[in-house]
Amino acid sequence: MPMPQRQGHYRVVLRLLLIAGGLLASVWLAGHYAERRAWESRSVEAREQLQLYGQSLHTLVERFRSVPEVLALDSDIRALLRAPDERLLRRAINQRLQRLNQAAGSTVLYLLDAQGTTLASSNWREWSSFVGNNYAFRPYFQDAVAQGAGRYFAVGVTTGIPGYFLSRAVYAEDQRLLGVLVVKLELEDLQREWASQSGVLLVADRHGVVILSSRPAWRFRALQPLSNATQESLAEVRQYAEQALQPLPSELRRELDASSQWRRVDGPEGLRDYLWQRLSLAEEGWTLHLLSEPNNLGESLRSYRLAAAGVWMTLAFLLLYLAQRRKTQRLQAGIRERLEREVALRTAELREAQDGLVHAAKMAALGQMSAAMAHEINQPLTAMQMQLGSLRLLLDSGRQDEVREGLQRIDALLQRMAALTGHLKTFARKRPAGLSERLGLGDVLEQALQLLAPRLRSEQVQIHSEIDEGAQVLGDAIRLEQVLLNLLNNALDAMANSPQRQLQIAIRREADSCVLSIADSGGGIAEQDLAHIFEPFYTTKPVGAGLGLGLAVSYGIVRELGGSLQARNGERGAVFELRLPAAANR
Repeated sequence: MPMPQRQGHYRVVLRLLLIAGGLLASVWLAGHYAERRAWESRSVEAREQLQLYGQSLHTLVERFRSVPEVLALDSDIRALLRAPDERLLRRAINQRLQRLNQAAGSTVLYLLDAQGTTLASSNWREWSSFVGNNYAFRPYFQDAVAQGAGRYFAVGVTTGIPGYFLSRAVYAEDQRLLGVLVVKLELEDLQREWASQSGVLLVADRHGVVILSSRPAWRFRALQPLSNATQESLAEVRQYAEQALQPLPSELRRELDASSQWRRVDGPEGLRDYLWQRLSLAEEGWTLHLLSEPNNLGESLRSYRLAAAGVWMTLAFLLLYLAQRRKTQRLQAGIRERLEREVALRTAELREAQDGLVHAAKMAALGQMSAAMAHEINQPLTAMQMQLGSLRLLLDSGRQDEVREGLQRIDALLQRMAALTGHLKTFARKRPAGLSERLGLGDVLEQALQLLAPRLRSEQVQIHSEIDEGAQVLGDAIRLEQVLLNLLNNALDAMANSPQRQLQIAIRREADSCVLSIADSGGGIAEQDLAHIFEPFYTTKPVGAGLGLGLAVSYGIVRELGGSLQARNGERGAVFELRLPAAANR
């Protein structure tokens, strides 16, 4: 082979090697980038999903936390703890706990004496009754005795069913311990709801043992090795009963951020790679884990690799085209035509891949949205629909002035909907207790009435008010609004069967106090009930209409604000009077 021909052959081979090497490198880099982007995108979605799971779990627990707290103040409970041999009183408390347990939706509600023996229980009639059993060895009893309250997850000694126990100490007037009230929550329904969700959801306690899972086979797995001392301690309190705490081996593949990792897990479903994210639930002492597999990872890798290959090949062919241009015009034209076809094809494939990614991101965003306040905004929407129908008729008949007035009414309805949704978001936000700000009682009342406006209109309630705009207090607007909403709702309930529904609302300043009174036309409160309406679980409403906690909670809020809440009968119905210290003049 002649030397020039041999050199040309070497150049061709070298060019092919460079093109192949660049192609492999670009495909590898694109795949690596696509994989990292897919994990990061799934990490953001999973973090938001974890927040929702954590909030729902915390909300469920907080819903029942106040039950033993409020019940611990009950005089009959204290009477039974002082005289546990009173058979009639014990039977009455058993029946009462049974009713309260059914109304609250908890699993078991029971009362222990100071030694940990069960005196009364909501399941007193069942085969698995707790009555007579001693639970002094349980940490939730020991924590309540030592600290006043306790939280503990364990497998039930009597039933063998796992549950979350919330305890509260019961004290005498001299702060002597009388006993402990406990509510047990079985979270099996919550696990069944999680089963339909994507990924593997785990809830681990402070020992790293999985106590809840969206997939039953993962439950009671240890996320970390348990020391001998820990195992002995768990066996002593029988926290997991006879469950074998099998380990859940995993290997770290990549650290994405402080709360996200890419791990290879040898789980019940075999060896798999997961995006492992965690969220600490400090109040419960738990950690929430979400293990997920990006479903579109393979498709994303193919798209990025195809795009990178197209770009690289386009560049390579362009370089070849420039090199071959020196030869003949005919060859140059052929190369140009081929390159243009390749560029068009690769560009179309790249655009298709980009459109697919945009569509996937849009669908992910849509999936995170949720509908809210449908009932509250239904009336303005209906009114707007009727207005638009009328406007079409007016527009067809050429009545421009009336059309302009109709548009103004629609604008007012939109502003009303915006104000309502804006305030609902503010009202729903959780705020810590103890906040204090200068408030106008009239402004707080106006916000409460705004939230009740649909009910006031539908029930045709007449409101007569006398407001002193100078009545200002120091307190928490949201908590104070909660009290007013409860009082107003109770007044509306009392007037449900009245021929005339009238509310008399007055705000006035008396010396160093501001007084807000609400009088209804509902017939008043029976004398025998008047002295007990602020007691927890005392209600005059029909069974199923309430637990009797609203006025007790309102009474506690007003007391925290340094005021008082009283009830009496007026000329036509009940009168509730809220008195708060007036804010000092500036």
